[in-house]
Amino acid sequence: MCRTAAATCENLRFVLAAALQYRQRHLDRFSELQDSYDRIADEYCKRIFDELAHKPLDRQLLQRLANTVKSGPICDVGCGPGHVARFLKSCEADVFGIDLSPRMIELARRLTPEIQFFQGNMLSLEVADGSCGAIAAFYSIIHLTPEELPKAFLEFKRVLRPGGTLLLALHVGKETVHEDELWGYQVSLDLRFLESREIEEQLHATGFRVRETIERETYGEDVEYPSRRAYIFAEKPQLRG
Repeated sequence: MCRTAAATCENLRFVLAAALQYRQRHLDRFSELQDSYDRIADEYCKRIFDELAHKPLDRQLLQRLANTVKSGPICDVGCGPGHVARFLKSCEADVFGIDLSPRMIELARRLTPEIQFFQGNMLSLEVADGSCGAIAAFYSIIHLTPEELPKAFLEFKRVLRPGGTLLLALHVGKETVHEDELWGYQVSLDLRFLESREIEEQLHATGFRVRETIERETYGEDVEYPSRRAYIFAEKPQLRG
């Protein structure tokens, strides 16, 4: 084997090894995330399931989302125990939920049996291309790394029909908060605060059309984690005739 070919093979082995290491780190991180939410699922449900009763703007925006859907169901991505999906159902929307945590899905099915809930990963949704009229992703992208966000947005765009709407809710900021313990349970969670402008730019880069961004101050520590919030409405463009 010539020296050039040997060097090429060595470079290829290095690239493959690095790719495998990245994939394993990715799998390990999502496994930790899943385990963490499985541990806190019951307590999370007790604390969070009724939160929309105290969040008028959130209800208003979810009602608006339900009203925009002309065809296809709404997918509640990162649905947790299903409280957002449940509210959308009360707005007469056709809705289903997906969450990484099997325990969250178990609770969601028990609490709202008339809605279908599935375990899954937002980076690889088991949903057909162009089958959803809208996606609600309420605080579900906060665990993604900067490299994973565009992948999630591309996946959201894939499953939306042309003209379909994406509604994101996120914590505004630049910091990452790591939690080793939450409500007395051992976890490993990175909570990433995000800048609205950066998310808008990433949505544009992945083919979405950003329609509106709304920011608000916290409702108060008795209602939610004390951080500024943002809601972004984006649309998958219509096919050109």
